[in-house]
Amino acid sequence: MRHTMLPKRTWLLAAGLLLDGFLLNFFLQAASFSLELQRIFGWILEYPLLYISGSLFFFFLLLAASVLLPNMYIGPGIILLAGAAAGTANYKKLSTTGEPLFPWDLLLLKNAADMRTITKGMISPLLLATGVLFVAVLFFLLRRLPEMKLRLPFRLSLGAVSVIILAGFIAMVNGQSTLASSLKYQNIFWNQKVNYAQNGFLYAFTGNMRQNLMEQPEGYSRQAIEEIAARYSELPDSGSVSAAGEQPNILFMMDEAFFDPTRLDGLAFSEDPLSFIHTAEATTPSGYLLSPEFGGNTANVEFEALTGLSMYFLNDGSIPYQQRLVKMSSLPSIVSILKERGYRAEALHPFDETFYNRNRVYPVLGFDSFTGEKDLGDSGRITPDGYISDKFAVQEAVRRFKSAADPVFIHLVTMQNHFPFTKGLNGPNTISVSGVEAEYKDEIETYVHNTSLTDQALAYLQQELLTIERPTIAAFWGDHLPALSSGIYTAAGWDSEPRLKHETKLMILANFDIGAGPLGTLSPAYLGPQVFRLSGMSLPPYYKLLEQVQAEIPVLSKAVLLGNSGPLSGLTPKQQELLDDYRLVEYDLLEGEGYSAGLLF
Repeated sequence: MRHTMLPKRTWLLAAGLLLDGFLLNFFLQAASFSLELQRIFGWILEYPLLYISGSLFFFFLLLAASVLLPNMYIGPGIILLAGAAAGTANYKKLSTTGEPLFPWDLLLLKNAADMRTITKGMISPLLLATGVLFVAVLFFLLRRLPEMKLRLPFRLSLGAVSVIILAGFIAMVNGQSTLASSLKYQNIFWNQKVNYAQNGFLYAFTGNMRQNLMEQPEGYSRQAIEEIAARYSELPDSGSVSAAGEQPNILFMMDEAFFDPTRLDGLAFSEDPLSFIHTAEATTPSGYLLSPEFGGNTANVEFEALTGLSMYFLNDGSIPYQQRLVKMSSLPSIVSILKERGYRAEALHPFDETFYNRNRVYPVLGFDSFTGEKDLGDSGRITPDGYISDKFAVQEAVRRFKSAADPVFIHLVTMQNHFPFTKGLNGPNTISVSGVEAEYKDEIETYVHNTSLTDQALAYLQQELLTIERPTIAAFWGDHLPALSSGIYTAAGWDSEPRLKHETKLMILANFDIGAGPLGTLSPAYLGPQVFRLSGMSLPPYYKLLEQVQAEIPVLSKAVLLGNSGPLSGLTPKQQELLDDYRLVEYDLLEGEGYSAGLLF
């Protein structure tokens, strides 16, 4: 009797795992479609082979997990929990930033404690309760299901077959094989939203596991890079508004989630939250930065600003810090350029230094030191639960400038304005906002209060610059717009305005004359040449290339492409030639042989 029951239980387990595979795949895809059942069933009908093969992948994954531990239910339970977590993370990321979950996002798991802080409030009580219920039911089933035992040879056979099939699936997807194509799979790496929508979560996620940052451009060779270097080396330096007289200190202040909330149509404020900025922008170079991101991915904006390399050329969804820079020993940047001129380079970020692998990336870029949250203590927080304030971070940067004997470059990445926008997190709200729906009032007033604190920090910075003996110039900009509730942007009519949802404030301050010319709207990749020009510093050939591109295409972004007269619907031969040169250099530095490092910097 015992021998007849065991095979039956085995078949029942296999049938249960097969059903779980289909359900897990269904849930992951439903999360990718915002839980809209009509869309998920429509996708299954259009791509049945992708859904069936993906579900079989999960079946064999569950089967492999079931034979790893003596209890055959624990392994599949862990896989189901991980799948539920991945689907939930994908759903929340899509609803917050508009982007799906990528393989490199999983690298943030090492920062789980800090992620819990910055995502506080993003998970609804209902979703949390559902998760707890799911875990409770799973635990109950694990305790109640009858014990199963399989002989070791049979376990090893099942495990080996499952692993071979799983490996074959990954190789099939990553290799874009004929079999994958016959299933209607196509790796649409240049548009990840379409990639996930067409191929489904599993295929798109797997296909991204071996994704390069960019494909090799036509004509790439050492000779091509040498010709580009010669062409831009011959260009004269562009005239500056005013020379500083000696090498100036330079501050890059990238402010978390900062933009001008008074631009939102339909809102009225009890007082101007950006009174300093709105007054000073008439007397100093100012304008807007066109962020390549919305609501997150700060590291990509930082990457552009420090390296001058554009996200425009990279595959959709890329995060260079996590995919490439951690594997490099060095990469030319404004840091390395300045260090060759006698500067000390310091990075300052009042948060976990391992976030986006900054502790590993900053040395690659050439920084001499990196000060993170643990080095600053808690004195800079307005409330115990808040982030370190912008003013405290500015005070730290000013202190370092004043104590330095030689010129210093400081790259400051703030955290004060990061999500969640919880009332009271940075003290009581001081500005009331009308014209907003009641459900968003606390949220928008909290964010507006935060921006007023940043405005005060910037006013303090301007005052302190005048007390620093060495010429000092500070470039301030917001990294991206905040992840406010979508209803706030919808009410302002911004859903169909990609430019507005990517424009953050940009302002350059100095304690010497840099003029007051408007900056217009710029991409972050041009910040280095802009600061060099205003400071009267000589430009390396690479910065001359960037200036030529900026003169023709001041905004180079996948969100919007702007020329001097507005949006570009096409490129002139000159613009195309400049972009071709820029693309070749970027590929050379990130994926190629690195000829540019010794020729253009």
